[in-house]
Amino acid sequence: MNDERPPSRRAFLLGVGASAVLLGALTGGQSFGALVPLNAFAPRVKGAGPQSLPVNRTGAQAGVTASALSAGWRLRVTGPRGTVALSRAQLAAMPQASARLPIACVEGWSTTADWSGIRLADLLDAAGIPPRSTIRLDSLQTRGGYRSTTLGPEYARDPLALVALRVNGETLDLDHGYPARIIVPGRPGALQTKWLQTIAEHA
Repeated sequence: MNDERPPSRRAFLLGVGASAVLLGALTGGQSFGALVPLNAFAPRVKGAGPQSLPVNRTGAQAGVTASALSAGWRLRVTGPRGTVALSRAQLAAMPQASARLPIACVEGWSTTADWSGIRLADLLDAAGIPPRSTIRLDSLQTRGGYRSTTLGPEYARDPLALVALRVNGETLDLDHGYPARIIVPGRPGALQTKWLQTIAEHA
């Protein structure tokens, strides 16, 4: 006669919980520095990457190296007053703002950095884009699901929303969106458009 009994519900739940904790520990190194030595399965490591920030898509992978580094690059902001075309030097000469903001990636990692650049609202005002407008952002990328995105006014007019030129006190690395990128509170990392090319009122 077989006296083996199936595990109790409590034992089963304890096993599931222990497995979840172990998996969290083995992937937590992408978000928590103390767990980096245990980072067996996570795709990124906290503090690893250009400027100590992880990267999920490099400039080379996006095919933007030549266009992003071109002296002819301009950020074009289009609104009712027409199009304002700004070089990186012109952007850097404008009043700058700073914000400490996180990036939370769809891969599961998150990190926080100190960003600086121009308030997005200031650029929208320069082009005459109304405060309640949704805007469209286009990257230099010519392919990929995130080459274009939209921002509702609740994001576009957030006082912490920046067209960032620098991160952690340094000029943006190409892999982090040089010459300019969007950084906005409360948005997934995939929607924080890198290698920014145009900003326009969304039709």
